[in-house]
Amino acid sequence: MNRLWFGFALAVALPLCSAAAQDDETARAGRWADLRQTLFGDRQVLNGDGKITLDAQDRALDAALVPVTIAVQNPADVKALYLVIDDNPAPVAAHVTYGPAGDSRLLKLRVRINDYTYMHAIEETTRGELYETHRFIKASGGCSAPAGSYDAAALADIGHMKIRPAEDSGAGASFAAQLLVRHPNFNGMQMDQVTRLYTPARFLKSVEIDHDGQTVLSLESDISLATDPAFTFAIKGAKKGKLSIKAQDSQNAVFEQSFDLDQLGS
Repeated sequence: MNRLWFGFALAVALPLCSAAAQDDETARAGRWADLRQTLFGDRQVLNGDGKITLDAQDRALDAALVPVTIAVQNPADVKALYLVIDDNPAPVAAHVTYGPAGDSRLLKLRVRINDYTYMHAIEETTRGELYETHRFIKASGGCSAPAGSYDAAALADIGHMKIRPAEDSGAGASFAAQLLVRHPNFNGMQMDQVTRLYTPARFLKSVEIDHDGQTVLSLESDISLATDPAFTFAIKGAKKGKLSIKAQDSQNAVFEQSFDLDQLGS
């Protein structure tokens, strides 16, 4: 009798689970359609297979610190890149616009994921075309996770930057570097474990990178970047000269720092 009941329950549950999954997919498709319309209006967003790739953990080890890599096949054609996390409170995690000194072939960053969601990478070409790729990420709670040991002493170091070499970006005519910015990137959803009050939002809004007076890239972001943001990017030309960084956060604090690339280790 128990076996018969189990078989009956399974026969009922499977179609219900399938229907629920289909409802979830329908809702997610509708969410992306709304976001796409908000971001790009009636512009056509084309399939990006063979043009752009998006690499991230299918099941994140830490939802508050999810590494993401975007790579493009034709960097000379790329004007800008978007990273959109559909079900985050602020879905546009990054909008990166490239200048004459920027090589778009490689972009890495670390983000928070609030819930199981689709993540989209969109390439905007110099001709105005849009190409998209996506993947589903299983992670939750990253937006409300505590930001770690950001006490008064740590806040005193806010805005401090480091540059270090990254893996080769692949073309010989460019080199890759990683920028690390000391910043809590509080998003307003994190509770102080002592006071039980929510920490007011304070996050990086923009980062501008120049190489010997030429723009490498401009990055616009919101609350989805992880604590102590890290960006890996590529620069055209030899690994020499001056790299200048200017960042601004949501409290309009401006942080500026310059680096002599000739002194940068290999």
